[in-house]
Amino acid sequence: MNQRELESSIHVDLSKTETYGGYLALSQLLSAQLPRSNQHDEMLFIIQHQTSELWMKLMLHELDAALALVKRDTLEPCFKIFARVAHIQRMLFEQWAVLETMTPSEYLSFRDALGRSSGFQSYQYRALEFMLGNKDAKLLLPHRDDKDVHAWLEQRLHQPSLYDEFLRFLSRKGYAVPKDRLERDFSQSYVKSDAVVAIFQQVYQTPEQHWPAYEMAEKLVDVEERFQLWRFRHMKTVHRIIGHKQGTGGSSGVTFLKRALELTFFPELWDVRTELKPQPVTS
Repeated sequence: MNQRELESSIHVDLSKTETYGGYLALSQLLSAQLPRSNQHDEMLFIIQHQTSELWMKLMLHELDAALALVKRDTLEPCFKIFARVAHIQRMLFEQWAVLETMTPSEYLSFRDALGRSSGFQSYQYRALEFMLGNKDAKLLLPHRDDKDVHAWLEQRLHQPSLYDEFLRFLSRKGYAVPKDRLERDFSQSYVKSDAVVAIFQQVYQTPEQHWPAYEMAEKLVDVEERFQLWRFRHMKTVHRIIGHKQGTGGSSGVTFLKRALELTFFPELWDVRTELKPQPVTS
């Protein structure tokens, strides 16, 4: 018989206990997909973006924890967090492949139902950018009508980014981080400092003498590289589905998304690669 016997110890009377569906609030979660059209592919579009928001929520949860550890001068536990963040970013990247199964004509069959809604309006994506250092007060404008979200994002806009806190950590450990990198208007995007490049040149030239800083720097590079790959995959998915049409949120679409690929979160961590010199071999 092609059937598995139900073990007698398995709980089947769940009337007075927590259940899987209740714990995960599945009735709310699975009823949150509300297509505006009768087109089959709109369900894919909705679930794609809802699952992205869930992964972004977890990524923010993890990066907030990492930032708190850096502020306490405790870098080592951050590395486990960054390992998890890497897998979250991989999930965000790979799921574009599911959306790419939708053809341009299938998307056009329900695109008008979106109205002016756009991924640009994702406040969790904005919070991630603020966390990583892409600060711009104008990015709060789409959220003016939601006071709670606006206040939440404004708080994140003004607080130091993960990179800012890393530089503060380095200063507390005796590295000569310029004062103007430590005390500044954190609502503004970070500007590259040659003095900070010199610090990372020292770290990368002799990593065995600066291992915590070296490891943290590489973890941050990992995060930014995957973030840029995610942006690139988003841009190519949009290009594949709508070409160079204007975005539903009013942007130029693919052209606007390409410009995001020119942004960088941690400029010195990229520029230091150019400055590194071969080290003499010791016998």
